[in-house]
Amino acid sequence: MDRIFTVDEARSLLPGVIEDARVVIAARADLAEITFDRQARGGSELGGIPEMKALEARIEEILSGWTGLGIEVKGIAPVLVDFPAVLDEVSVRLCWIEGERELAWYHRTDLGFAGRRPLP
Repeated sequence: MDRIFTVDEARSLLPGVIEDARVVIAARADLAEITFDRQARGGSELGGIPEMKALEARIEEILSGWTGLGIEVKGIAPVLVDFPAVLDEVSVRLCWIEGERELAWYHRTDLGFAGRRPLP
């Protein structure tokens, strides 16, 4: 059975998610820069394939950690995660996207991001 979070449980995990997301964002930017520079100039000051593989591995480690906690990873550009929950007997996802400072939104499970509403 998949984990169901209370709002308080999800909010208690959010500071760690935000900190991990900062690492993902930095790694994502470094990967983009290395890839572009290698294609445009044949090399990058940030490194080459070994550094790219290390960045990819770090991102995967973080994403796997989140999924291991029951958090659903919806995207990494931008970072978007959902915490499965139930509000008023309805299956929902408590939704956090890169740049938000707190967990303040949810959407019905069957609607997705377009159905986002502020948490009551």
